[in-house]
Amino acid sequence: MVTTEQIKELREETGLSISQCRVALEEASGDKVKALELLKKKGAEIASKKGDRNLGSGVIASYVHAGDSVGAMAELLCETDFVAKNPEFKSTAREIAMHIAAMNPTDIGELLGQPFIKGSGETIGELINRTVQKFGERTEIGKFVRFSIN
Repeated sequence: MVTTEQIKELREETGLSISQCRVALEEASGDKVKALELLKKKGAEIASKKGDRNLGSGVIASYVHAGDSVGAMAELLCETDFVAKNPEFKSTAREIAMHIAAMNPTDIGELLGQPFIKGSGETIGELINRTVQKFGERTEIGKFVRFSIN
């Protein structure tokens, strides 16, 4: 039997809905690690199903590292302005810009394969898939640029 505390803990860690967390924990027989893997797999499936939807909105986020010698801007695209205006979506865009400033990827393919710098154990591509799963809209990184003094 999955407890409310387990569901609450998984929800706080992933930001996904209570029902998604409950189902994943039930399928994993209460094992949090297995539930996280199931949620990642489900996120990738959801993202692939939404691949042909129109990206009509999004945000541009920036990050400048302490010392003002490195910075980045990233475009995170989505389907509607409703999602684009969501503070969590904006925060995800800023975290991606921070990652770009720190890791200096050369293109989107490299960026998507890089482990996220916040140490969550997921790649940037998996972060995008989780964002699709959370908001229910196709989400992609558009353009990005990194600036450095040296």
